Amino acid sequence: MQARDVSGGPVACGCANPGAQLILEVAVELFSEKGYNATSMSEVARRAGISKANVFHHFGSKHDLYLEVIREACRDSREALHQGRDSGQTVVQQLSAFLHHHLDTLLRRDRVSRLVVREVLDSTPEGGKELAEQVFFDGFTELVEIVREGQQQGEFRSDMDPALLAHMIISISLFYFQSRNVLRHFPPVDFADEPQRFVEMACDLLFHGCLKAGDPDNKAAVGNRPACRTMSKETPE
Repeated sequence: MQARDVSGGPVACGCANPGAQLILEVAVELFSEKGYNATSMSEVARRAGISKANVFHHFGSKHDLYLEVIREACRDSREALHQGRDSGQTVVQQLSAFLHHHLDTLLRRDRVSRLVVREVLDSTPEGGKELAEQVFFDGFTELVEIVREGQQQGEFRSDMDPALLAHMIISISLFYFQSRNVLRHFPPVDFADEPQRFVEMACDLLFHGCLKAGDPDNKAAVGNRPACRTMSKETPE
């Protein structure tokens, strides 16, 4: 498999080439430790035990290498989406399994996960465009397509924005990953150190809602619409 650099040319993918994989592993360590600006290709080569020319043979520039490090960090989650679609499960089951897998990957690969999060948070408008087009596009697009399948099959409301639900699914894992060191100090929070239980509760809330079902006195539940939308229509201007 090959990944494209920002100019559309081929870049060696670490999954298919042992030499490139070694470089990626070293680059993850250095970029995570020092950041992009303080990491040099010479240092990558030295720590990998290869020549600088060999690094440039696999990756045309430091920027290309950095992008591929981020792609590699996201590749596992994209593969999980593919496996879910081939599993024969319902869409809700597929998305629940993906959410479990996504959070597990974030926590298990803590160092590179923090690198990706930092890159997203610190990106400029131009950098954000590059990340969207060159790193996250395929995975997010597939996630949206899975949600659309759920709508077509009657599992989800047809008037829901599939991109919004896809965004929420990713956000649940990411914010837990970022905030759990704070969450564990809130007395009401008893799930900060139980990520799988957190995901189970989050999936139940996300896919089955928080309104009380079957309550004729719950006006917000009329028409299966969220309370905020019902209230907004009833609130006088």
